[in-house]
Amino acid sequence: MRSDRLHEAPRSTPEREAFYARIGAQNMAPLWDVLGDLVIPEPRTPCVPALWRYEAMRPHVVEAGRLITANEAERRVLVLENPGLRGQSCITRTLFCGLQLIMPGEVAPTHRHTQTALRFVVEGEGAYTAVDGERTTMHPGDFIITPSNAWHDHGNPGREPVIWMDGLDIPLLRGLDASFAQRHPEATQPVRCAEGDALARYGANMVPLDYEPSSRTSPLFAYPYARSRAALGTLHRNGPLHAAHGIKMQYVNPATGGYPMPTIAAFIQLLPGGFAGRPHRSTDGTVFTVVEGRGQSVVGDRTFEWGPRDIFVVPAWTAVRHVAAEQAVLFSFSDRPVQKVLGLWREEMLPP
Repeated sequence: MRSDRLHEAPRSTPEREAFYARIGAQNMAPLWDVLGDLVIPEPRTPCVPALWRYEAMRPHVVEAGRLITANEAERRVLVLENPGLRGQSCITRTLFCGLQLIMPGEVAPTHRHTQTALRFVVEGEGAYTAVDGERTTMHPGDFIITPSNAWHDHGNPGREPVIWMDGLDIPLLRGLDASFAQRHPEATQPVRCAEGDALARYGANMVPLDYEPSSRTSPLFAYPYARSRAALGTLHRNGPLHAAHGIKMQYVNPATGGYPMPTIAAFIQLLPGGFAGRPHRSTDGTVFTVVEGRGQSVVGDRTFEWGPRDIFVVPAWTAVRHVAAEQAVLFSFSDRPVQKVLGLWREEMLPP
């Protein structure tokens, strides 16, 4: 018996094949023929480890800015497709990832959808994201949330192109057949409050007296990199380091202490120069992007040398080990909240 199967299909006989043909005409099939591929000893995924170098991707992103407008495209995004899942618009089986470009003077029109989205700014200054009537100016390293069914648009009144990484739960909702979307009557939604309002209300270890959470998504939709980076620096000085993760923090919903989005977790970690992490694996396939520094990650049987703005994916239950040639910061996201609420998430440290 193969080690990756608990059950081998019974041998075929003419009588059995005739029976299968008869029940097939009734849209039925024998479980025992496929059970070994459905109930398996440990996770097995078609996703493969992959790395996208920013210096190779950026010219294509810029060329897209010449070929199509943000208004024509609705969202000018180049999708990062996992090589094991080509044509499915996903980087893991539950997550979408892409690079979005907005040029000076452009507006990506207002819409909303049931999919939850995150933005992680990788290049440029001067653009904004607006979420339910509040704008936030985007800076490299900022982590920004678009909650499910929230009106949102993007604009760039600045002088330079701005590029960010999009992460969405599109494949997950596609599997649930739960997608709805709507276009706003105006390209740019009305601004109803001053920039920084959500940060003041929910980002200072306080909430308004009468606040009652209306969803499991964070009411704080912008997490400035300056704050995140300062926290990592302080924790690095104070120690200790985790053997696998260095200094790693998860973004939270400040009103509940839970994940910032019900379907997507986001993390940021610092790897000191010379750090050689212990290999580990977990059931949540994870997308990483490099914010600062250089190093390498050994993912399964692949070794990826990475630098600033590169993106790589670690498939579910695949061993990964990070090594930092110099001090580095990595941002990452995964479907961990879904697995946690279902009691499925698992992680294990592996021998060095």
